Amino acid sequence: MLSMNVPPMAEKPIAQLFTPLDWGVLFGYLIFCTVIGHLMRGKQASIRDFFLGGKTLPWPAVSGSIIATELSGVTFIGVPAGLFAAQGDFTYMQWAIGSILARVIVGVWFVKAYYEREIYSSYDYMGNRLGRGAKTLATVLFFIGSILAQSVRVLVAALPLKVVTGLDIRICIIIIGLFAIGWTLMGGMRTVIWTDVMQFFLFTIGGIIALFTVVNSLPGGMGELWSTAKAFDRTTTFDWTFGIGAELQFTMWVALFAVTFQNLTMFGVDQLCAQRVFCCGSESAARKAIIFSSAGQLVTFLMLMVGAALFVHYHQHPFNEYEAAVAFPAKDDMTSMQIMEEAPLATSQDGVESNVHVPKDADAIFPMWIVSMLPAGLSGLLLAGVFAAAISSLDSILAALSQTTLSLIYHPESDDGVAADDPSLVGKSRLLVVGWGIVLTFFTYLMLAVRENIPILPLAFGMTSYTVGPMLAIFLVAMLGKGSVRGLIIGTVISFLIVLLVRTDVWILFGRSEELHAWLGNLPTYDYTPEGGLKSKFTFVWTWPLTTILTFLCGVLIPRKSAPPAAATA
Repeated sequence: MLSMNVPPMAEKPIAQLFTPLDWGVLFGYLIFCTVIGHLMRGKQASIRDFFLGGKTLPWPAVSGSIIATELSGVTFIGVPAGLFAAQGDFTYMQWAIGSILARVIVGVWFVKAYYEREIYSSYDYMGNRLGRGAKTLATVLFFIGSILAQSVRVLVAALPLKVVTGLDIRICIIIIGLFAIGWTLMGGMRTVIWTDVMQFFLFTIGGIIALFTVVNSLPGGMGELWSTAKAFDRTTTFDWTFGIGAELQFTMWVALFAVTFQNLTMFGVDQLCAQRVFCCGSESAARKAIIFSSAGQLVTFLMLMVGAALFVHYHQHPFNEYEAAVAFPAKDDMTSMQIMEEAPLATSQDGVESNVHVPKDADAIFPMWIVSMLPAGLSGLLLAGVFAAAISSLDSILAALSQTTLSLIYHPESDDGVAADDPSLVGKSRLLVVGWGIVLTFFTYLMLAVRENIPILPLAFGMTSYTVGPMLAIFLVAMLGKGSVRGLIIGTVISFLIVLLVRTDVWILFGRSEELHAWLGNLPTYDYTPEGGLKSKFTFVWTWPLTTILTFLCGVLIPRKSAPPAAATA
């Protein structure tokens, strides 16, 4: 067991604590992943091999890949940060209920539909059932959702890399993008899935090491950790509050209803995870892969425990000036220490103040702890896992974007499209990987503006809200077998506008003027103050079921556009 009775934090900036040994371990692990990915790539004679792994991948590996893609750096960094931040607790764990329920539904009903014939994506299924207009609409929604959501995943890895190296965050983004493009080009989905499995195991091991390192440093062990966290209201797990206020994201009602809708899309329709379902050799194997991926919720619980451990650690060992510089970045004329002193102190149920000054944005806390508290080499290994997992998530989305773009242009799943075994399609797929890699890297630059105002975890979920409902609705209409693409388009547009009037990220990204935000503050969905900026009055999570139902009803009830009457003949 690692010993940490006395904090080893040296009086030097955090970046200087990342030793040459840590650098060696980090790059050694990335090289190791690259070699393994190369060895496991298999043949690449057709897009069936490139995008589906030849449909020969074992279901346990596919299940592990689904878990790794779902968790990624967002869970490893964002979940502990969410508990460490103000009002953080275990209520996020309630979302596991809706997540598991959705996987069972996907495994029992969605997978059966997908294995009726060989297809490459859920969008091919929609096209077969409703026509190419539905496929095009769903694919475009996937493009938009992927660009919005996956840029957050890149930021997740760029943040700890910036903390420990001192490099400009834009350089960190470019490094991640280059690695992701290289891994995807190397071996398609086989490389993606096997490297995902490696990240899953390293994530789990890293979380266990972090938790027990803190536990071992406490005289009272796990009991002291839990009792201290409980005294400061960090262990609350169930919240039955019903409402739609912006602060009510993690309640039981959200978990049971809203999260189920969101996860039906994420695991059954969105190509990022759904693509793995198509890599299994049979319907039963695919069903087991998606249902057993529910085990990933144990990793989420582990990372919440890590968040509690971090809180207890910094309660006993308050931030020094170098840690404050990471947790409370200096701005304007104020130093980090001055900003920290103005931040609220956590207060116990008895009114006792903690030594923890709680940052509004705690996403850098766990990477900082890894570098400052773990032995040299081990800190490099854990951060390599964060880095590699972000690359793994990015290469997953590059493969999915490449496949859906290729399918939209050439329709290899159709009798009148380009044959799926045409070897030229593999070369075109690789070009699309490079193109999408450049697009995602560029958009991540733009996301830096939003990132300044919103923590990672709600940002990651929030950015999917624009497309989650309409995508699921199109699939449900396709399962019904009849519907209007025109109605689905109308429902999608209305849904997008609804989300636009609940969330603030687009306004922050494209309209930073105070005049615009003040005007928006007059709308019933927003509040605006010069000090606090533009804030939403409502939680975005209820837009998931709302936009699904709205788009579905539009698709079913709005009639198709009437065909022009046939010309009269003499």
